[in-house]
Amino acid sequence: MKELLLEVKNLSVFYRMRESSGFLRKKKLSIKAVNDISFKVYKGQTLGVVGESGCGKSTLAKAILGLHRDVSGNILWLGKNIENQSDKEWKETRKEIQMIFQDPLASLNPRMTIGDIIAEPLSSYHPHLKQAELKERVEEIMQKVGLLPNQINRYPHEFSGGQCQRIGIARALILQPKLIVCDEPVSALDVSVQAQVINLLKQLQKETDLSLIFIAHDLSIVKHVSDNVLVMYLGNMVEMAGYKDIYSNPKHPYVKALMSAVPIPDPKVERNKKVELLHGELPSPINPPKGCAFHTRCPIASDECTINKPILQGEETHLYSCFKV
Repeated sequence: MKELLLEVKNLSVFYRMRESSGFLRKKKLSIKAVNDISFKVYKGQTLGVVGESGCGKSTLAKAILGLHRDVSGNILWLGKNIENQSDKEWKETRKEIQMIFQDPLASLNPRMTIGDIIAEPLSSYHPHLKQAELKERVEEIMQKVGLLPNQINRYPHEFSGGQCQRIGIARALILQPKLIVCDEPVSALDVSVQAQVINLLKQLQKETDLSLIFIAHDLSIVKHVSDNVLVMYLGNMVEMAGYKDIYSNPKHPYVKALMSAVPIPDPKVERNKKVELLHGELPSPINPPKGCAFHTRCPIASDECTINKPILQGEETHLYSCFKV
């Protein structure tokens, strides 16, 4: 049995905001961006997190990394609740959980050389390292992610999008973390470059037994990197299963619609397949629908769906939330 690294139990994440409700009056609003999410991540495995823009994927990532603290529920790292850790303990935990950001160029300081960017986490956690040793470690990790050591004194604007993402990966790997949260790491890249970055992550995972949380809105990409897939809709978990089960036998109507939109390489099969279209707009998280969050767009919704919220059902290896399955 693989070692359990991260366990998230009934996690909800809130945003507090104020809305004008008349002259000099403010009405306080609480938006639940993530609603009662639970999952586990084991050593050497990848959890894919999928959903439309605005469904809470990035908010979930920020909560795990401690970048958003207005939460309820539990986030357990190696069995210890992150929320109860002191600042010193949390600093040590953060060394083991790193992040790769969505926009590769925007996540890099344009005034720093890539050598300084990659070395920054190492300098923060190991200030005693001599400059020569620091440079040696940076060059070593650069080679591992496909960058040339003689590029160490260049600046981010001198690199392509794919190279900038490799720099981001090198920065995340320099502390030898156990888990990396990848927040749509290939969405800003060309298709050919996407494949290169994904293959790089898979290779690094195989070499170091690294665990990944891979966030994306494209199921065809998640399929190639994930052991398990969690599908979110409007902050809720609608289905979670191993990648083979969820691709071959999706249960929830939302997941079925997403699967039907995934391109199939065979032209004949692609032409004849049935595409399940979703109608209507994604509801606002400020005023979510009562009952099932998906019922306003669901082709099989019943009166029960408009009143009651479905609970997760099925086996632990394949969970889904739908009354009609």
